[in-house]
Amino acid sequence: MKILLTGANGYIGMRLLPQLLEMDHKVVCAVRDGTRLSVDKETLTQIDVIEIDFLEEVKEDVIPKDIDAAYFLIHSMSSSTHDFDDMEAKTARNFNDYVKHTRIQQVIYLSGIVNDENLSKHLRSRKNVEEILYKGKFKLTVLRAGIIVGSGSSSFEIIRDLCEKLPFMITPKWVLTKTQPIAIRDVIAFLTGVLGNEETYDDSFDIAGPDVLTYKEMLHKYAEARGFKNWIWTVPVMTPKLSSYWLYFVTSTSYKLALNLVDSMKIEVIAKDTRLQKILEMQPHTYKEAIDMAFKKIEQNLVISSWKDSMVSGRFNNTLEKHIQVPKYGILKDVKQLKIENPDEILERIWSIGGETGWYYGNWLWKIRGFLDKLFGGVGLRRGRTHPDRIYAGDALDFWRVLLADKKAKRLLLFAEMKLPGEAWLEFKIDENNILHQTATFRPRGLTGRLYWYSIVPFHYFVFSGMIKNLANK
Repeated sequence: MKILLTGANGYIGMRLLPQLLEMDHKVVCAVRDGTRLSVDKETLTQIDVIEIDFLEEVKEDVIPKDIDAAYFLIHSMSSSTHDFDDMEAKTARNFNDYVKHTRIQQVIYLSGIVNDENLSKHLRSRKNVEEILYKGKFKLTVLRAGIIVGSGSSSFEIIRDLCEKLPFMITPKWVLTKTQPIAIRDVIAFLTGVLGNEETYDDSFDIAGPDVLTYKEMLHKYAEARGFKNWIWTVPVMTPKLSSYWLYFVTSTSYKLALNLVDSMKIEVIAKDTRLQKILEMQPHTYKEAIDMAFKKIEQNLVISSWKDSMVSGRFNNTLEKHIQVPKYGILKDVKQLKIENPDEILERIWSIGGETGWYYGNWLWKIRGFLDKLFGGVGLRRGRTHPDRIYAGDALDFWRVLLADKKAKRLLLFAEMKLPGEAWLEFKIDENNILHQTATFRPRGLTGRLYWYSIVPFHYFVFSGMIKNLANK
């Protein structure tokens, strides 16, 4: 089959893509920015990539006419706290218009469980998108999931941050809300299982694991699975806004996502429909099994995708191409160069920068800068990095976004997503003469930007000098 995969560089899309290729399907990946699909060169040779922004005016002849099926994996919950429902509705309507001239037979939509009478704005939006897609000229299969547990998922990473960092927690009362988590492996199995299955056409199904737990129980069971104990007290005084700030400062989530998650965490998300398990003869994994599987991937450095690499995890709203040309005028620079003797070894160090490895000098200063960034509404350092030694364009790297990662050209270019009175780039390059170039570029925004740059010049002197020396092992 020829399959259109929307949201291909999202958390679910990146997990689903290799499974579809393994099943010998032809896959057309629809992304907003074709330069930031985080897959290796071998995978790129097996797929077609088309650039579509489903929020913009529909263009003709962008999607191949011979598409047989499509996955609708687009949502806007992390990008807005106010109008994301309007954005999601527009995306669904535009999708219907895009595919109505193709031969498409089936669309598979991953939605949320909507069995509670009083739905959150997020879940109401998912249900509305469902209704819009049902109006399309195709057979629709809707899979409704609750919390997805897997290495790199936003829910798992929030639980992980809370438990690993706070053995004692004073929590809002929504932690007593019941939910029914599902392992990412089971989500992918359901998504692939319904493909081309006529028994699932024009129908909606709940998908969930076997455990119905409160969020408090999920936190306790995570600690138990990891071999330690935690203590949790609930208080009735935490407002949704205060709860959102609490999640934002303690975990790696963005404030927009935290606010929308808290809104949904007040609603019970419990499956009432197990028909699909019987149709596909599947038995989903338990919550504990989902945690164990997630950590096996983490420990083996086999995390395929992370929600943190999504553009909406930070402040970067444009395509990479708009920033990949580092400006030459009206800028301030810090340039360092060193002659090196072992370029391949240095290149590996550059490709491992950030995350658990750190920044090779003054990590405590980077942590302070990350804390200040978080304090002023930025992304901070908690996003880390998805892979310990692999980088793709578009990946998140602490409070940077990878613009270019070209190992053959021996060049890594980063763009700052931290709160700044201007724009900042950090570049590492090894030239043909084995000289390591490290360049920090800042384009200030008015007088405030220039004052900011000159106020941190003393820190730059020590940090950037130490960083290039340690990178070069000197």
